[in-house]
Order: sequence, then C-alpha cells, then structure tokens
Amino acid sequence: MIEGLNPGFILIFGALLVPITSGVVRSFVILALPILAFIQLYYLGLGTWGHYEFLGLSIEMTRIDRLSRIFGTIFCIASLIGMIYSLHVKDTIQHFVSLIYMGSALGAVFAGDLVTLFVFWELTAISSVFLIWASRTERAYKAGMRYLIIQVTSGVILLGGLILYYQDTGSIAFEYLGLSSIATGLILVAFGIKACFPFLHNWMQDAYPEATVTGTVILSAFTTKLAIYALARAYPGTDILIPIGGVMTVFPIFYAVLENDLRRVLAYSLNNQLGFMVVGIGIGTELSLNGTAAHAFAHIMYKSLLFMSMGAVLFRTGTIKASELGGLYKSMPVTMVFCIIGAMSIAAFPLTGGFVSKAMIQSAAGDAGMLVIWLVMLFASAGVMDHSGIKVPYFTFFAHDSGIRVKEAPFNMLLAMGIAAFFCIAIGVFPDALYMLLPYEPTYHPYTTSHVVTSLQLLMFAVLAFALLMRYKIYPPELRSTNLDFDWFYRKPLKALALAIGRLIAIIWTWVTDTGTDYARKIITMTADTHGYGKFMAKTSSSGTAVTLIVALLGFIVVFLYR
Repeated sequence: MIEGLNPGFILIFGALLVPITSGVVRSFVILALPILAFIQLYYLGLGTWGHYEFLGLSIEMTRIDRLSRIFGTIFCIASLIGMIYSLHVKDTIQHFVSLIYMGSALGAVFAGDLVTLFVFWELTAISSVFLIWASRTERAYKAGMRYLIIQVTSGVILLGGLILYYQDTGSIAFEYLGLSSIATGLILVAFGIKACFPFLHNWMQDAYPEATVTGTVILSAFTTKLAIYALARAYPGTDILIPIGGVMTVFPIFYAVLENDLRRVLAYSLNNQLGFMVVGIGIGTELSLNGTAAHAFAHIMYKSLLFMSMGAVLFRTGTIKASELGGLYKSMPVTMVFCIIGAMSIAAFPLTGGFVSKAMIQSAAGDAGMLVIWLVMLFASAGVMDHSGIKVPYFTFFAHDSGIRVKEAPFNMLLAMGIAAFFCIAIGVFPDALYMLLPYEPTYHPYTTSHVVTSLQLLMFAVLAFALLMRYKIYPPELRSTNLDFDWFYRKPLKALALAIGRLIAIIWTWVTDTGTDYARKIITMTADTHGYGKFMAKTSSSGTAVTLIVALLGFIVVFLYR
C-alpha cells in the first residue's frame, strides 16, 4: 500500500474508474475499493502523515488514532455493504458519487487539521446530494436543493469558525476545542447541523426518504456519523450536549409513531439514536465516549439493515407507505427475517449489537449520577422499541394482508442484508471483539443480571403497550398524511420574512448609493410582483430563498461598511 495516503483518497480517486468501466469489471472495481481502503487503514497503523505548510498553515492530511480508527473501520465496512447492495444498479452516476461521498467521509475522519476537515466536509455535501437527485423526481429535486443549501451552510459556518479560531489561537489543529469562544461556538453549530440537533434536523427526514433505494442506505451511514465523530473529537465533556442529546432521543419518537412513510420513520429513528451518542459525548467520561463509538459502530449496522430491508420492499412493491403494505412475509420471508434482526438490534434486545453499545452510555449516565437523563434515555429506548422495533416490521410484513405478491429481493440485496445482520448478532454475542477497537481501554461488561433483566422488562412492557393499543384501536392508524415538523417555520413564515427582507434590502441599497438605484428598482419590481415572485419560488426551495436573501442582506451590509 501507499505510505501515508489517507484511505479516503482510495475511494475518491477510484471513483474515476467507474465511468470507464461497465458490467463485471465495474462491479469488481466498486467492491475492491472499500477493501483496499480498509487494508490501507490497517497497513498504516496508528500515527500521523502528510505534514506540510500551505499558505502558512500547518496541514496534517492523515491522522490515525484509536478514535478515528474505529470510525474508519465501520465506514469501510459500510462502504462495502453499500456497494454490494447497489450491484444491481446500472446508473453510473450513483456508483460514481457514492464512492466520492463515502471516500470524503472516510477522508474527513482521518483529517488532522480543520482545513482538511473543511475540504472533505464540503465534498461530502456536494457529492451526496446527487444520491437524492438520482431519483429523478420533482420531489427529490426540491428536497435535494434544500438538503444542499443546509449542508453547504454547515460548511460555511465551519469555515467562519475555522477562520476566527485561527485568528484567536494561530492553530488549525483538529483536536479538543471546547465551547470557549465564538469561534468554537460556530464550529459546534456546524457540527450540530450535520448531527441533526433539535430544530436543525429536518433536512434528514426531508431528503433521505426522497433518495434512491440504494442512496438512502448509503446516506444513512455516513453524514451524521461523521458529525458524531467530529463532536467526539472536538467537544467531549461539553455539558450543553447532554440536554441537546436528551431532547434528540425523545422528540423523534412522536413523529415516528405518526409517520406513514416507513423510510421517514427510520429517519426519525436515526435522529433518536444520534441523541444517545450526543449524550455520551456530553458526559465525556471514558466509558461514555467508548459507548458513543461503539453505538455509532453498531448503529450503522442495524440502521443500514433496516433501510436495506425497507429499500428492498420499495424496490419490489413500488411503495413504502405503511397504509399500503402488509402480508409481505408470504412473498419476502428472507427480507422479513433480516428486518426483524435489525429491529431487535435497534431495540437493544440482548445478544444484539444495540444491547452492548447503548448500555455503555446509559451506564455512564448512571455512574455520573444523572438520574434525569438516564430516565429520559430509558423512556426513549421504550419508544424505539415501539416505532422501529415493532411498527416497521409489523406494518410491512404482517398487519392486514394487502394482497401484494412480489418476488424476494435480488441476491445482491439479500447478501448485503445478510452481512449487516451477521454483524448485528456477532457484536451482541461477542462484544469484546468490538470493545477492542474502542478509543479507551474497555472495562465494561454488558451481560450483568440486572442489565439483562431490566432490558427485557422494558422491551416486554413496550410490546405489551403496543399490543393493547392495537387491541383497543388506540394506536394511531396508518393513514396518508403529512407531519408538520419545525421546518414549517422556515417554509411558511420565513417565506414572508424573505420577501420583506428583499424589499428592505432594496430600500437600504437605494439610500446608501446612487448606483444601486437600478438594482433596487429590479428587486422592488420582482418582490412586489406576486406572480413573478411565485415563479421565482417555484424554481427554488423556500428555505433556499430565505437563506439567499439573508446572505444577500449581510453582503450588502459588508459592502456598505467597506465601500
């Protein structure tokens, strides 16, 4: 292998082979690249490489330590599983951008400085949006535009924080930052956007379900977990992350219970699981940080498995609405088994990966005397059992018989699901194999009598509650509907605010410079013309319009101050 080469570059440069290959050769290439990246990771071992000066900045392209190694390991495994799952796809663009996206996330994990991190951070945003647009629908295009605006905004905020941090400290090292200044606060916000902090989370539920069948699986494994890694690297022990994570574990439960689109249910569930990781980072002890890393590893496996099973259902039936499915156990029994394994793992059933990872975070909260957050996570665990552990497999494969009869999923899909299912069980049965990869020396033993009994009691209570609610017809029915989430505020009120800001900009610009008169007239005309504004809004997203006009206002203010 190549000395000092960031493993992410193997996937990025290897993607260039996709457009010039096809058939068996392309399949070999896209499967070989994640394996080569994995080999490169362990060939290098622990250390730093790629040191050089750029514009007076100390760049460190590759840093591998125990924290980055475990995230790099799971990213390589997830890349291989994702490529196996997408082998049946004949779309060159999807394979090309998937490799660039996965390579960018992998490269960011091994970045030793904030500039290198920023480059990979933005590359993940730009490349991943094509997995949404690859659906080639109007909904996917609009969701992709909103996704791109939010992801690029995260990068811009990160860049601003990076510049201020360099001015304050003279360093761009990507290490512990802490919440100590405006600069580190901006960087925390940038990480929080990708980690789906409360009120910053809607991009995921909006975009992931609109991606292609394979795109959603790949997206679910990287962007948010890269943010978790960044938080674990820069903000361990930051107290504000504990309540933020606690809220993240709870609020998605209610949306997931009401949601009819099962891929969107899983997106809310993903948000919930990220909350456990954020809490672990906020607690900041060795046990909690080990738990965060372990949970990220296990989570990628079982969440990918659930998204793959739902993707297979969508691929065969053409729908993923719970109200339109049911009875698929008759025609897709293997997919059903894999889905149940993923459901058991996300519910933290003993002998699954979720059990041995989530327990570390909950135990860390208990050891720190954080009773409230421990109870919050306990409640959230019961909620997860309801919406992902029971709802997803029940309404897909059982419930009422929809009469849909289809073929089982293609072999490559089943193989990818089988690999993920294997990891879900293997991690639960042999947790020490995972614990050996953790950032700190493992001392935790998950299979204590009290922990197993408590978990089983909680799971059985959740099952009983679901059964009673269904028996007495209290459980929210699966109906065609649209959930109103926090994004309503920037889709509706901010649309009006954006219009007002546009007019204000025009007035200010007219006052401060005579040369702005023509521009002001055009802006006033456009914003005053309802029909013209409607046509403009039809071509872009409402959130994009708000962001664009706000940025424009800031730009005009800067011009005025420095004119």
